[in-house]
Amino acid sequence: MPIYAYKCSACGHAKDVLQKISDAPLSVCPECGQSAFSKQVTAAGFQLKGSGWYVTDFRGNGNSGSQGAAAAGTPAAPAESAAPAA
Repeated sequence: MPIYAYKCSACGHAKDVLQKISDAPLSVCPECGQSAFSKQVTAAGFQLKGSGWYVTDFRGNGNSGSQGAAAAGTPAAPAESAAPAA
């Protein structure tokens, strides 16, 4: 079951609530009793790990390591001047 973040716009009370997706959203603040309790937009709580499709297909846009940097046209070291010293 997902955890939803709620916040009251009247008193500022914030609370995380464990709810089913099919449950109706809460609207009454448990702190002040007003109907100003609403869901907040939060970041997703998962992380892609391992050597699955994300790492092999999308990370680095198909380039791998230093070979990818050279292929992209990025110089490894700054070029030296060809002008003779006076």
